[in-house]
Amino acid sequence: MHISFLLHNGYGIGGTIRTTYNLASTLAEQHDVEVVSVFRHREEPVFAPSSKVRLRHLVDIRQNTPGYEGDDPDYRRPAKSFPSSEGRYQQYSALTDRRIAEHLATVEADVVVGTRPGLNVQLARQTRRGPVRVGQEHLTLDSHSAQLRQELRGAYPRLDALTTTTEADARAYRAKMRLPGVHVQAVANSVPAPALAPADGSAKWVVAAGRLAPVKRYDLLIKAFDRVRAERPDWRLRIYGGGKQKDKLRTLIDQLGLYNHVYLMGPANPIEPEWAKGSIGAVTSSLESFGMTIVEAMRCGLPVVSTNCPHGPGEIIDDGVDGRLVKVGSVPSIASGLLELINNDDLRQRMAGAALKDAERFDPARIAERYETLFSDLTARGGGTTTGRMWGTLHRTRGALLGSAYAVRDAGRSVLRKGHTA
Repeated sequence: MHISFLLHNGYGIGGTIRTTYNLASTLAEQHDVEVVSVFRHREEPVFAPSSKVRLRHLVDIRQNTPGYEGDDPDYRRPAKSFPSSEGRYQQYSALTDRRIAEHLATVEADVVVGTRPGLNVQLARQTRRGPVRVGQEHLTLDSHSAQLRQELRGAYPRLDALTTTTEADARAYRAKMRLPGVHVQAVANSVPAPALAPADGSAKWVVAAGRLAPVKRYDLLIKAFDRVRAERPDWRLRIYGGGKQKDKLRTLIDQLGLYNHVYLMGPANPIEPEWAKGSIGAVTSSLESFGMTIVEAMRCGLPVVSTNCPHGPGEIIDDGVDGRLVKVGSVPSIASGLLELINNDDLRQRMAGAALKDAERFDPARIAERYETLFSDLTARGGGTTTGRMWGTLHRTRGALLGSAYAVRDAGRSVLRKGHTA
């Protein structure tokens, strides 16, 4: 089977990139796999896929290189095919529109996989007849704006399948998006086993990792650790990651006098050795579309104290068995969860063992097997035979017509609601 992934920027840093490379590398053991990156902004990728995966790009924005295309007039013209309501819209252009369309019109693959909403829209509308079209959702439906959801309603019925990272998000798509003929399935992100020994649980360190962004609520974690420090001053907290909130968090640490207890460590790659230096993982987000850092910590033998936010943590952590789920936005609950594991060595060690075992279900081999089954079923349904191709075309055409009708109807309802509230 020839499988082609379409990725925003395979040379950057982020959970979608890591999980795409994990999946692509595992599938490449049995299949012909390529990753097509829309952008290339550096010489080598940070997270490299296996040598069996072909990596190529569509637009080169490496300055001071012979292939640089940032001076192309189309690169400075706004995109029209990529949805304007998508979060990455400002990075797209008439040049990316053209290159993506050319790629999808000529792609020689059995299965084409998009990895973010804007790319899924173009994949749904512009992929040549023949390949199975699969959209991946690495965020959540509820996190999208009303304008983007309307755009997705018009395009997603052209897909053969849509995968989400959680069952909760899959239910949301089935209930709210009306995708006739589209197979909607939850498939978790994959995290490989680290190539090092798991944490032994003796180090008095709590570890957190992720972007220093408002949604991660590291301010709450720092305030909670102030309470931990009052009871257990022998424990420390390390936070790995970079972002715009670094100065704000540094100020909070200084204000609370935690400069000898809480450390902003900056980005770390690979992150696994840093998890293994700790004994407890911490996640305090207000929203997690999945929660890869939770799985990463568990795979390194750490129980995780996490807010029970939508959508991922509750589907990853078995509360009280391999970690602890605490109230979203609550400093006392976060502090209590941490202290429960800090003050009970036996419980912490028991949860650590359970975390290590339970996280095996996220191994790339297991996740790839689920995708392989999905791809095989879809290609069989709409694949090689004339009847199969006809069935696939009919279901996509019907879905597209119904999806467009729903989008127009919903847009009309939106206008009416605005009129009533004006």
